[in-house]
Amino acid sequence: MKNKPMKAYDIITLSEHPGWRLQAAHWFHEKWKVPQEEYLASISESLLSLSPVPQWYIAVEGQQIIAGAGVIENDFHNRKDLTPNVCALYVEWEWRCRGIAGDLLASICNDMSGKGISTIYLITKHTVFYERYGWDFLCTVQSDDGEPMRMYQKRLFEVRRHHSASL
Repeated sequence: MKNKPMKAYDIITLSEHPGWRLQAAHWFHEKWKVPQEEYLASISESLLSLSPVPQWYIAVEGQQIIAGAGVIENDFHNRKDLTPNVCALYVEWEWRCRGIAGDLLASICNDMSGKGISTIYLITKHTVFYERYGWDFLCTVQSDDGEPMRMYQKRLFEVRRHHSASL
């Protein structure tokens, strides 16, 4: 039986590893061009809040960030009722096609489920990428700049109801 190869990276939650917050805010800013201060404020909020959202995650190889994503209330779209949202998912070009995005999404789903979140959402222009990881297309939404985007959802767990049978 072949041994499964060891991963060359670790996925960490920034609320548990605050020493990465400045480097992560800078990294996200470089990828998405949202002001670094916005990322830093959201990451800092995740450190102080008892709420499950926001949260930020990075994949690191040594001291280098190779991928990352966040979970925020709303990822700049008109469906404020569909919350929380995975946002800012990015994998460095040289690390793509190695399953890192899937590992990152799985870590986020596990963490959010552990925090009591039953469904999470994301918006994207991709048409099949997220289906590979068990996400379901829900509807089309409008981004805050008016662009149509695809909304996906992922059910993390179903609330089980116990019914007592009457005899």
